[in-house]
Amino acid sequence: MFRPIMPWSVCVLACLILGIGGVGDLRGDDQKKGDSPGPAAPLEPREQAFSERMANTVLVGHFTLMDEPENQGGKPERYEISQINKLNGNMWVFQTRVKYGKVDTVMPIPVPIEWAGDTPVVSMTNFTIPGMGTFSCRVLFDKDRYAGTWQHGEKGGHMWGRIEKARQE
Repeated sequence: MFRPIMPWSVCVLACLILGIGGVGDLRGDDQKKGDSPGPAAPLEPREQAFSERMANTVLVGHFTLMDEPENQGGKPERYEISQINKLNGNMWVFQTRVKYGKVDTVMPIPVPIEWAGDTPVVSMTNFTIPGMGTFSCRVLFDKDRYAGTWQHGEKGGHMWGRIEKARQE
């Protein structure tokens, strides 16, 4: 039976795999545009605000599966971000703690960011992971909220939640 992976985890996994050198044609459509991770670039004011806003945050929310009516209220999801940094072009790296199943690890994850005016959007299209399928997502960040869509093959849905400052332990 097909069991979809949590949507942000799909994006995280795709970015992690694509962030490792030597993936060649496994890159998604966005990666083929010529933007690649590289040295940090100077930040525009909106980029600086985004970087500061996302430092030491936790995304706390829900995701749905479109073909499961009983799931339309959403299943819980949680992602921890210690910082984000702009690389080159539209590529950014999110320093994250990923918790999924038995996995609990801290890792840098490169993601493409597009801008809708002053609103940053993670925009991934057709990232193929061998043995798992093809993934796409659009996730926007607006003040203290995030929302978006995700797709894994024929499965897809919505994701949304709050951006909270992480508690210092």
